[in-house]
Amino acid sequence: MRGIKPLLDKVDVTLNPGDKIGLIGANGAGKSSLFGLLRGELHADLGTIDFPSKWRVAYVAQETPPLERSAIDYAIDGDVTLRRLEEELAFLESEPDTIDNGTLIGELYSALADADAYTVRSRGEQLLLGLGFTMAQMEQPVASFSGGWRMRLNLAQALMCPSDLLLLDEPTNHLDLDAIIWLEDWLKRYPGTLLVISHDRDFLDAVVNVIVHIDERKLKRYSGNYSGFERQRAAQMILAQSALEKQTRQRAHLESFINRFKAQASKARQAQSRMKALEKMEELAPLRAAAEFSFEFREPAAAPNPLLVMENVDAGYRIENETDYSITEKKIVSGINFSLQIGQRIGLLGVNGAGKSTLIKTIAAELAPLSGVSEFGKGLAIGYFAQHQVEMLRHEESPLWHLAHIAPTVREQELRNFLGSFNFNGAMVTSKIAPFSGGEKARLALALIVWQRPNLLLLDEPTNHLDLETREALTMALAQFEGTLMVVSHDRHLLRATTDEFIIVADGKLQPFDGDLDDYKDWLFKTKLATKNAAAGNAAALPVVKEKSASVIAPAAPAASAVDKREQKKQEAEDRQKLAAHRKPIELKIKKLEEQIAKRNAQKAVVETALADPLIYDAAKKKELKQLLADQSFYTKEVTQLEAEWLEQQEALEKAGK
Repeated sequence: MRGIKPLLDKVDVTLNPGDKIGLIGANGAGKSSLFGLLRGELHADLGTIDFPSKWRVAYVAQETPPLERSAIDYAIDGDVTLRRLEEELAFLESEPDTIDNGTLIGELYSALADADAYTVRSRGEQLLLGLGFTMAQMEQPVASFSGGWRMRLNLAQALMCPSDLLLLDEPTNHLDLDAIIWLEDWLKRYPGTLLVISHDRDFLDAVVNVIVHIDERKLKRYSGNYSGFERQRAAQMILAQSALEKQTRQRAHLESFINRFKAQASKARQAQSRMKALEKMEELAPLRAAAEFSFEFREPAAAPNPLLVMENVDAGYRIENETDYSITEKKIVSGINFSLQIGQRIGLLGVNGAGKSTLIKTIAAELAPLSGVSEFGKGLAIGYFAQHQVEMLRHEESPLWHLAHIAPTVREQELRNFLGSFNFNGAMVTSKIAPFSGGEKARLALALIVWQRPNLLLLDEPTNHLDLETREALTMALAQFEGTLMVVSHDRHLLRATTDEFIIVADGKLQPFDGDLDDYKDWLFKTKLATKNAAAGNAAALPVVKEKSASVIAPAAPAASAVDKREQKKQEAEDRQKLAAHRKPIELKIKKLEEQIAKRNAQKAVVETALADPLIYDAAKKKELKQLLADQSFYTKEVTQLEAEWLEQQEALEKAGK
C-alpha cells in the first residue's frame, strides 16, 4: 500500500538469477514502489519479497549533491568496496610501522588487486565516455553539471558498482540516442540480474528477456522481450474473451433451467444441483486492455513553401561578460545552408553536444543566428516542444488556465472538451499542475501546441517522462500530422514511424545522412572507437595491433583460392550494400505515397457517403452540395496523380533491383 492506495494485491512472481527483466505498467501502478521494496526502503504490508542475502544491489541515486569532487572520482565512488579498501589502506599507512600493520597492508594490497583497483580509472573513463562525457568534462566538479548530466553521473556510479542485482528506473530518460545505444551494449554484457523500468520499447526489445507487467494490482511474468509481451498479451486477451463468452452462455443456460423447473417437483433435484453448479462457478473477469489514449494534430492552415531558408548561418550563443558587459560568441554549428519544404519529415541525428538542440532553437527563432540569413515564409506557424517548454508551465495554475491563456475568446466548455481528449478530466482540468507527474506536464505542453495548429513541428526529445501508452499515442499522431516535422529523439520507434529522412550534425556542420538508424548505430560505434583510441593515445595502441597481426600471419600465407573467395564475398557484400542504398530512398517514397493514397481514399469515401444521402440534394443545401462535389473532384484527381507516381516508383524500384 502507498497511503490508502493498494498497489499490489496477493501477487506471486519468481525471477531467476541472470534474468534481464523489464518492469512495465501504467504510471502510478507501483513500479518504483516495487524497487523501494527491493532496496529495503519500503516494506510489504503482507507477504515476503526475497533474494539471496549475499547479493550486492546497485541502483541509481535520485539526488546528486553539488560536490566539488571531480566527475571521474564521483563515478568511481560507485565501487564502495574499492573505496572502503582505499580508506583502510590510507589509515594503516598513516599508522606506525609494525609487523601486524605490515601484514594487514599486504592483505589490503592483495584485496585491492582482486577489486581491479589498478584498472578502475580506465574503467571509469570508458563508462563516462559511453555516457557522453568528454575527457575534459571528467575532471570538472560535479557541482558544475546540470541536473540531466548529474543523473548520468549517478547512472555511472551504479554501473561502476560490482553487483548481483542492478535496478534501473528509467535509465534512458536523460540520455541521447548515442548513449542509449552504448548502454544497451553494456547491459547485454552485464553478468548479474537486471531489473529495469523503461517506457522505451526499442530499448526493452534490445536488452530484456523477461517482462513483468503490473496490471490490476497483479504481477504477470512473460518470457521474451517487449514485442513478445505484446503478442502474448494480445493472444491472452482473445482467449480470455472467448472463455468469458463461453461462461456467459453456460450461466444463461443454468439460470434458464433453474427458473423454468425449480417449482416442479419432478425437476426440483436437478434444479438444485444446477443452482449449486452456478454458485461454484468462478466469476471470470474480462482481461481488459488499458483504455487507449489517442489524439491527433488539427489540420494546419496553409503553409508557405519553402517554410524557411537558412543561408550561411552560424548557430550558437552570445555570452555577456559580467565584468565589462562585452559579448563573446560561442559558435556550435557553422555554415548552415538549409531549406525546409512542405511535407518534409526529418529526423535530426548527432552525438551528444554536437548542436542538435542549438539548431532546433535557431530554427524556432529562440536563438538569433550569429551570422548569415534566416528567412521565414509568410504564414509559417511553428509548434516547438522541448523540455524547457515543460519547465516554463505555471505550476500554480491549472490546465484550463494554460489553454484559456492562449485562447481567451473561446468558450470554456470547448476548452474543457479539448483538454479531456488529452486525459485531463474532472477536477484535474482545474487543479494546479504542481503535483502533476513529468509525463502529465509534458502531455499538457503537447496539448497547448496541438491547439495552435502549427504547420511546422519542431520536437526536441518529446518522449521524456511519457509512458508507453502516451508515447504510442504521440507516435500515431505524428505519423498522421499533415504539416512539416523535424524531430530530435532517442526513441527509435518514434523516429522510424514518423520520419522519412535524416540529417546529421557532426563536426560543427549540418549535412544529409544517407542511411537508416542501423547505419547510424554503426557510425556511432566507429565514432566512439575513434574517441576511445584518441583518449588512450593511438601511438601506444598501434604496436600492439601490428604485433598481434604479425603473430597471426607469420605461420603460413593463406592460399590464393581462399583470398579469392574472401575478395569475392567482400565484393558481393559491397554490391548488396550499394543496391540497398539505391533502393532505400525509392522504398521510402513508395511507403509515403501509399500512406497518402490511403488517406485520400478515406477522405473521398467520407465525401461519397455524404453524397449518397438524398437530403443533401435539397435546395437549402445547395452550397454544401457544391463543396462536396468540389471535394470529390479534388480527391479523385489527387488519388489518380498519387497512383501514377506510385507506379513510376514501382518501375524505378524494379529497375534498381536489376
